[in-house]
Amino acid sequence: MDLGLKGKKAVVTGATKGIGRKIVETLADEGVDIAICSRTAEEVEETLAVLRAKGVNAVGEAVNVRDGEAYKAWIAKAGEQLGGIDILIPNVSGGAGMDSEKNWQRNFEVDVMGSVRAVETAVPFLKKSGEGSVVFIVSTNAIETFAAPMAYNALKASLITYSKQLGQFHGKRRIRFNALSPGPIFVEGGAWDMIKTSQPDFYNATIAAHPFGRMGSAEEVAKAVAFLASPAASWINGTHLIVDGGYTKGVHF
Repeated sequence: MDLGLKGKKAVVTGATKGIGRKIVETLADEGVDIAICSRTAEEVEETLAVLRAKGVNAVGEAVNVRDGEAYKAWIAKAGEQLGGIDILIPNVSGGAGMDSEKNWQRNFEVDVMGSVRAVETAVPFLKKSGEGSVVFIVSTNAIETFAAPMAYNALKASLITYSKQLGQFHGKRRIRFNALSPGPIFVEGGAWDMIKTSQPDFYNATIAAHPFGRMGSAEEVAKAVAFLASPAASWINGTHLIVDGGYTKGVHF
């Protein structure tokens, strides 16, 4: 199936590692021109080299998402460099951490306001696209109690509501908004890789509880993101797609 992505222009935040990295590689394989950001200039340049080798236009910079004005300025600049924005994927996250005021503030600034500021800046470009698409990367931690109370879980949940509201509001502007929640995903050097070493009993129990007896891969998530972002998903707006291999127990009507 042709996803209709060739020639589209995407902005993806937090794109040099893990799921974000695999998303931009998958989009580049589909012929999408891409703007990326991350905290480290060296990682941005290495990722850009990989994307350009796939034959697409790729631009990016090291950006501190918590610096709101600099972050919005970069997104606007990226839209100009690409010649427009058809797809926005706010993937950057402050990560999970125990329940503390510091973590609440970090996750609010990065996960929530990072998404809000990205949308605010990208919407004028997305309107001009005529078939704009935004995919928020959330987490199954947002929909089921997991491990312990965490700001990450609660604030990721807020993005599901935000996405639905935006989809209703901007539909007349031909901009789709959807949220996608990955379940446990194993990435080398990522959170579950560290848990495998530091908490092997917890890691093994999670594997045992999964219907497939394994964790998902970043590639499996990226393929779902690419579809949801693409014109092939033109009638999907305001939805929340769970990509977890059946790990979560809830029934979502």
